Amino acid sequence: MMYLIENAYAKINLSIDIVSRMDSGYHNMRMVMQSIALHDEITVACGPGEGIHVVTDLRYLPNDERNIASRAAAVFFEYTGFTGYRVDIDVKKNIPVCAGLGGGSTDGAAVLRALNTLLETKLDRKTLERLAEKVGSDVAFCIAGGTSLAEGRGEILTGLEPLPDCRIVICKPAFAISTPELFSRINCDKIHLRPDTNGIIEALEKRNLPAVARRMYNVFEDVLPKGSGAVGEIKQRLMEHDALGAVMTGTGSAVFGLFSSSEDALNAYEDLKSTYQECYMTEVIKRIDLG
Repeated sequence: MMYLIENAYAKINLSIDIVSRMDSGYHNMRMVMQSIALHDEITVACGPGEGIHVVTDLRYLPNDERNIASRAAAVFFEYTGFTGYRVDIDVKKNIPVCAGLGGGSTDGAAVLRALNTLLETKLDRKTLERLAEKVGSDVAFCIAGGTSLAEGRGEILTGLEPLPDCRIVICKPAFAISTPELFSRINCDKIHLRPDTNGIIEALEKRNLPAVARRMYNVFEDVLPKGSGAVGEIKQRLMEHDALGAVMTGTGSAVFGLFSSSEDALNAYEDLKSTYQECYMTEVIKRIDLG
């Protein structure tokens, strides 16, 4: 049985805006997304047989077609028409679950990349991204990652200048936030505060990290349910340690801050770690080279 170990990199949202509601019921998004070094480790083994089998190191995660890694493999084989293969997927989680960091999406993208390599199908990035759209909204971005403007449901991607190197401190409070509930709270006509997405793109072009950080915003923060006060507290504590900017990522509940100083980042990490169990210090990564 041949196998491959693939890193599945997390993402953060430097901005999230909701432009409109589509006739399909989905929302038309406009987001700046960034890959970070925090990652899950995905081992994909492929050999003669049949079936897609997933195991994870977290008991509460599903191991059937509800798992994005399993769905990604199914989409790959449906597209390629390959038969007679058994696929075993082992997921080692480092990215916190239900945090807005794309943990499931990036696992699915890693499976697509791994199968493309193992079976030598030589599918290009665009083709892999089209397959990823069938798996989930953020999976297309996670195929190559880097820094991108994501529009539509997140599948319309425009590559941007990379976020300048910096330290990133992430903290997830001990609760999850329901994504469907947050979307149900959004009224596109009543969004008064929006991120300066165009300003972020311009700041990236100028490699001006402080200007990027000042413009970060997430419209979901305005519709958080009761009991989500820790999101604001974490942002405040990051800023007290001289973060250039801090914002909730995705639909939460994780919050991150950008730091130009490694010392300030470490101080923020140690402070938050004294209160919250799930804290991480990481950095920016560039787009994945798919060959």
